[in-house]
Amino acid sequence: MARLTRSQTQERNRTKVLEAAKEEFAERGFREAKIDTIAERAELTRGAVYSNFPGKRALYFAVLADLAKRAPLASQRETRLTPREALGAFARAWVARLPLTTDDPMAPERLGVDLLPEVLADERVRRPFGQLTKLSALLLGLALEGLHPRRTRAGRQVRVAEAVLTTLHGTSQLAAAAPGFIEPFNVIGACEQLASLEVEDVWQPPHLPYVPQARPADRAWTPPSTVDIMTGDPVRLADDGVIAVLGMHRLSAAEEAVRAAPDLPLTMIMVTSTPAELAPLARLVLAELRACLFLAFPTSALPMLRMVSDETGALAAAAGVPAVSDATEVAVRVVNGKIVARAEGFGACHAAASAR
Repeated sequence: MARLTRSQTQERNRTKVLEAAKEEFAERGFREAKIDTIAERAELTRGAVYSNFPGKRALYFAVLADLAKRAPLASQRETRLTPREALGAFARAWVARLPLTTDDPMAPERLGVDLLPEVLADERVRRPFGQLTKLSALLLGLALEGLHPRRTRAGRQVRVAEAVLTTLHGTSQLAAAAPGFIEPFNVIGACEQLASLEVEDVWQPPHLPYVPQARPADRAWTPPSTVDIMTGDPVRLADDGVIAVLGMHRLSAAEEAVRAAPDLPLTMIMVTSTPAELAPLARLVLAELRACLFLAFPTSALPMLRMVSDETGALAAAAGVPAVSDATEVAVRVVNGKIVARAEGFGACHAAASAR
């Protein structure tokens, strides 16, 4: 048998740790789970666990993200859905994964019951989670707009999406805290009713002089290959469009590029100063949203926004951002394989998308 390379050994050990941790979290719950026991289950040392994950919470996020990623995708082929029907299907997919009874405390659905308590426990996680939720609302809102693009061209459906996600996240909390209280069909019906929610939701662009102007640039754009978090497909980063490098505290800024140039391809490069913990959290939130979106909306309505996770900083460096943080906001305009405009700071996405 051929000897494994160092990278192959690391990948094998990482897989063993994830499987052992999943069993430990399922049996004991997050708080009672022990790193030493996980190491024993994986037949590895405690140091081997920590060489792959900096702590128990990062490992927990990675386990949940791995499970969410494995969920099969099924797209809705019907193109004549109403917003009410789409939101009903979205809510149905959401509640289907919740632990709504106490019949089986070992059920996989119960693995995630400690997620929100862990988010609430630390500001370093809470703020990125808030931005991920805002991003989720944007994606759901864009999908709603995509059902009838002509009708919603002047407005947006993000506020409706926010109301739906508020309802569903509250449902998730109660499903964990008060098993048996939630009636799934009532939740689905409530989300369907939110389709007719009348709320003023017109996009207002950032105002000068508080946003930067895009500066002309002439820089070769040769990014490394990557894949879309939502679809798993390769991303053609060399194509014309806007590339936004956004830290975990600035993810909601993506909407500024979407609204400034709705027909221009946009790629979000998500970066963070703590990739070992926050990158799995981002993958988890987006994978769970993806599963519900693909079940509820036709392919033609799904947002064209491409999202990639840049855990090493290689993509950011290619865009001229050698050092990243959770507050990073840099956007560039790509034309014919070159970066022709660049903006940094608050409003950079709007500035780069608006550049002519």
